[in-house]
Amino acid sequence: MSPDGPGVFPGRADPPPPSIRPVARAVLGTAGAISGLSRRTGFGSGSVIGGQFAVLVHRKLLHQLTTGRNVALISGTNGKTTTNHYLARALATRGPVATNADGANMDAGMVVALGVEPTATNASLECDELWLPQILRQVGEAVVVLMNLSRDQLDRTQEVRAIASLWREALATSPTRAVVANADDPLVTWAASGALDGPGARAVTWVGTGSWWTLDATGCPACGGRIRFGEPQGWSCSSCGFARPPCDLWLDGDTLHTSSGEDIPLPLALPGRANRANAAMATAAAGWFGIGAETSVSALASVDDIAGRYRTETVNGQPVRLLLAKNPAGWQEALEMVDDSDTPAVVSINARIADGRDPSWLWDVPFERLAGRFVVASGERRHDLAVRLGYAGVEHACANSLAEAVATVQQRRGNTADLVIDVIGNYTAVQDHIAEVDQ
Repeated sequence: MSPDGPGVFPGRADPPPPSIRPVARAVLGTAGAISGLSRRTGFGSGSVIGGQFAVLVHRKLLHQLTTGRNVALISGTNGKTTTNHYLARALATRGPVATNADGANMDAGMVVALGVEPTATNASLECDELWLPQILRQVGEAVVVLMNLSRDQLDRTQEVRAIASLWREALATSPTRAVVANADDPLVTWAASGALDGPGARAVTWVGTGSWWTLDATGCPACGGRIRFGEPQGWSCSSCGFARPPCDLWLDGDTLHTSSGEDIPLPLALPGRANRANAAMATAAAGWFGIGAETSVSALASVDDIAGRYRTETVNGQPVRLLLAKNPAGWQEALEMVDDSDTPAVVSINARIADGRDPSWLWDVPFERLAGRFVVASGERRHDLAVRLGYAGVEHACANSLAEAVATVQQRRGNTADLVIDVIGNYTAVQDHIAEVDQ
């Protein structure tokens, strides 16, 4: 925790508003015009293209825009967008916040977000896990929030231990302010320990999230031995002393406990164990901005929509709830959210660049948990998904669109007006569904 007490930037809880130099201001103005043109011509939201121009013509722009601010960088495989929303909501109790809430999580998106709120003293920025070392070198002092590491976008990231190594090296050599780390992920714990081992060691706040996904961290990143899970202390290596560290905050069901003796209920609007973990990480990070745990939890309790995810819409007169699941770890959590229902469901898979071109991870998802329910497979890779559902013993059909999928359920089930159909999809599949609903 902070050397000045739980959760305060030493000497920087309320820095003066950042000052943007004239050249940077001109670049941001041009970038804003480019973004606006992109939106008006229908080429996209403009949240990236303007930023790409800005970082191309001003290589030190991100550094300049973050200098003088309290900055949090949130990275990991799953949950970073939700955690970013949560943390931004907590920081908003102190005033304006710069945040890339739309998920544009590389340097271009960050520049746009910081330019939108040029006088905000606090910034909460989601960061792509492969970009974190590079962003750290540009941003410098920040609170770094490390969520989790698991297989995702297999054609791009491939070996998650390599990412952990990059994180560890970056944290050992970059002047970070502090690290908030998921103590239940051995890869994250090992990476975060780099902040303790390097010169000018930084503080680490350890958070117990109760993570269940362990298949990507069975090998010890410290020595190559085997990680043993399910022990009283959480996990440890069978060959060396590497083990789960004592936690500063930890989850127990719907309650967040702190090492100072607080027991704080988490009355969240967003469903599922994963979102309780996201809330715990955001609360720990907010502490480094001088915001108490109870204040943070109260602020984020009303968050009920993350860029369209979790929201309930009506399709063909049928209520549907949109859920995001990008990879095996995320699918396990999504299936846990809907596990106590026999309602038909729609499952959608694409394999575009943002999803990863390789959908072989489908075979690591426990779709057997959908057995006994009627499922409609949709998305561009619906036939791959249908094969997997067949092997899982799940009764299913295929559909070309969300509307067709809902109609298929209605034809099969009859009267479904009193049901909410869960629609679970990966990244671009959910975007497609949102676009279809919003038409």
